Amino acid sequence: MLSYTEENYLKALLKLSFQNEEKPEAGTNEMAAYLGVKPATATDMLKKLKEKNLVTYKKYGKILLTDTGKKNGIAILRKHRLWETFLYEKLDFSWDEVHEVAEQLEHIQSAKLVDKLEEFLDFPEFDPHGDPIPKANGEMPVIAKTLLAELKAGDTCSVAAVKDTSTLFLQYLEKLQVTIGTKIKVIEVIDFDGSLYVGIAGGEPRSVSMKFAESLFVQKLL
Repeated sequence: MLSYTEENYLKALLKLSFQNEEKPEAGTNEMAAYLGVKPATATDMLKKLKEKNLVTYKKYGKILLTDTGKKNGIAILRKHRLWETFLYEKLDFSWDEVHEVAEQLEHIQSAKLVDKLEEFLDFPEFDPHGDPIPKANGEMPVIAKTLLAELKAGDTCSVAAVKDTSTLFLQYLEKLQVTIGTKIKVIEVIDFDGSLYVGIAGGEPRSVSMKFAESLFVQKLL
């Protein structure tokens, strides 16, 4: 059985590999920064994961998940996103509250409970932040999405997922009444700083920063 910390490392490596699809690997410093630990701490844990055949790793080299490591990481991610969905849909947690609680619940080991949870939720494909939920066989739904920052004036889109899932950003989105599926029209792109002038769900036009536009995944609408 894996420890909570080992599971957290595998999940983090998996998420980093999703971010770098062309090269699904990570460096020790990148891994440490992602988890908020010292590089030496990350190195010690990676050695343990290598001994268990969960990663391939050489000192100062890149880290890759083995097939076994990836399978374990996907299972943990599946539990996390199912619990987030349960908390959001059934217990009325807000989408900025679910992550911390799901971090605790994801370490429950009962496969039967997870399968029953998925069935109870009617087999959801995406969590409250728009991230895909892995199936029991490891497969994940895929949707075409791009960053809001990559759209041009005149484009219309719907919010597909949140890249920045920090509490502050999610609360800001709630303030703007932006959630998954919200329609946004790009009215103008400001050349000076990359900020956008947008219409949100048919409301009054407003300015949003480049940081905002780089933190939101959208699907372009025809």
